[in-house]
Amino acid sequence: MPLRVAVQMDPLEGINLAGDSTFAIMLGAQARGHQLFHYLAEDLTYQDGRVYAGAHGVTVQPVAGDHFKRGDFVILDLGRDVDVVLMRQDPPFDLGYITAAHLLERLRGETLVINDPAGVRDAPEKVFVLDFAQYMPPTMVTRSIGAARHFLAEHGTLVLKPLHGNAGKAVFKIEQDGSNLAPLMELFNTTFREPHMLQKFLPEVGKGDKRIVLIDGEVAGAINRRPAAGDIRSNLAAGGTAEPSDLTDEEREICSALGPELKKRGLLFVGIDVIGGKWLTEINVTSPTGIVAIDKFNGTDTPALIWEAIERRLHEQAR
Repeated sequence: MPLRVAVQMDPLEGINLAGDSTFAIMLGAQARGHQLFHYLAEDLTYQDGRVYAGAHGVTVQPVAGDHFKRGDFVILDLGRDVDVVLMRQDPPFDLGYITAAHLLERLRGETLVINDPAGVRDAPEKVFVLDFAQYMPPTMVTRSIGAARHFLAEHGTLVLKPLHGNAGKAVFKIEQDGSNLAPLMELFNTTFREPHMLQKFLPEVGKGDKRIVLIDGEVAGAINRRPAAGDIRSNLAAGGTAEPSDLTDEEREICSALGPELKKRGLLFVGIDVIGGKWLTEINVTSPTGIVAIDKFNGTDTPALIWEAIERRLHEQAR
């Protein structure tokens, strides 16, 4: 049955067709006969118990420079006029993001929102992962320079990164001599109100950082992302390159541990990051990426898996 799908994401003009997961999901929806609408998170309005979005109907095609056509402007009652809302705007995970999640949560019982907005709000990537600390490298979350110095003395070379950062931005390597630790912590403390994440540096990152995608708690595929020369960041947005990859036994164990919790929280499309075949570093739930590269290497159709999972959820809700 054709669905009416509202996609809450960033402007369509600026997306990268070659690797954008949301665009691939939209193409997959259109191929199944679903009707698409596009709006920005800032276009949400709440009034008298209803949640609305100022949106445009949209059609998409994989043609650079002509990848979408915008239809008429409409005011959508997101609880009555659509069947599915895709919450797919990129971070930062700030108050705007959190507020959008609070508003979309009010659609519960009327419209299916993927990923579940309460699940997204309560699972920031570098905080939710702490629930699975047994699979993580030694980790500290702090604003204290003194605590960071003790952590450095205990573990040697570290990585410092913003707790709510994304796409590999502002990730720094702290060498064992700690010469840049205090200045960087001071800079972070000035820039961010929240604490920051410190982790033991894993030399294995030179061989890549694996992105594993889970759909409704089950592994859909993986890619290995290698950092550019002279960089420790393997994010594709930061210049990393993708290559095909299988899962290790330790990675399968991690996925088995995460799967039931992801399903329980309504986190249908999730990307996790693993270094060295065994070290879990992030659980990405806000706007996971990587499916275009996974499908390119594996000959799979991850958008179809996503839509099959969404259609199952709708069928279960209708019963």
